[in-house]
Amino acid sequence: MKLEHDHSAEAIKERFAQGRKASYLQDWVYGSIDGAVTTFAVVSGVIGAQLSVRVILILGVANLLADGFSMAAGNYSATKSELDDAERLREIERKHIKEVPEGEREEIRQILLAKGLTGTTLDEATDAITSNEELWVNTMVTEEYGVSPVARAPLKSALTTFAAFFVCGAIPLLPFIFSLPNAFEVSMGMTAIAFFATGMFKSRWSLAPWWRSGGETLAIGSLAAIVSYGVGYLLRGVVD
Repeated sequence: MKLEHDHSAEAIKERFAQGRKASYLQDWVYGSIDGAVTTFAVVSGVIGAQLSVRVILILGVANLLADGFSMAAGNYSATKSELDDAERLREIERKHIKEVPEGEREEIRQILLAKGLTGTTLDEATDAITSNEELWVNTMVTEEYGVSPVARAPLKSALTTFAAFFVCGAIPLLPFIFSLPNAFEVSMGMTAIAFFATGMFKSRWSLAPWWRSGGETLAIGSLAAIVSYGVGYLLRGVVD
C-alpha cells in the first residue's frame, strides 16, 4: 500500500522541522466559483434580455475587475480580523497567566486530562507546558478557543481570491471577446467545464469522489445561470 509520506524517524523529523503551512485552498475555490458564477450570470442575464454583445463585454469586464477586487478586499479584511482576534485572545491568556497562574495551570491540566493523560504523566505534561509561556498561551488559545495554530496571510488570501476570480471569471467572456460563432453556447460549455474542473480540483482535499464534487459545483453554477437568464428574459422589455 502506497502511503502519503515516509514514516521513518528521519523523515518524520525532517517533515516536522518544516512546520505546518497555511492552506489557501478555500480562497482559490471561493474565488474561482464566484468568478465563474457571477460573470456567466452577467452573460446569461444580458442574453436573456436580448441585449448586444457590447453590453456583455462592458458588464463582464466591469464585473471581473470591480467584483474581483471587492471579494479580494473583503477576504483580506476577514482574514486580518481573524488574526487580530487570535492576538486579542493571546493577550487575554497572557494576562490570566500573570494574574491567576494556578487557575490557568488547572485549565491545562483539565485539557490534558480530557485527552486521556492521568497520574504522573498528567503532572509531568502539565509542568512541561506551563514552564514555557509561549507554549502555554498557544495551547490555551487552540484548545480553549479553537483558534488554528496555522494562520493565513491576509494579503496572500486576497491575491489568491482575486487571481482565481479573474482567471475563472474570464472564461465565460472569451467566446464574445474573440467573436466566436454561437458564442453563448460556447460560453455555456466552457463555463460548465470550468465549474466541473473546479469541483474536481476541490475533491483532492476531500473524501468525495471527483465526479460527485465536480457535479455538485456544476449544479450550483448552473442554477445561478438559469436564474440570471430567467430574470434577464422576464425583464427584457424594461430596457427596450
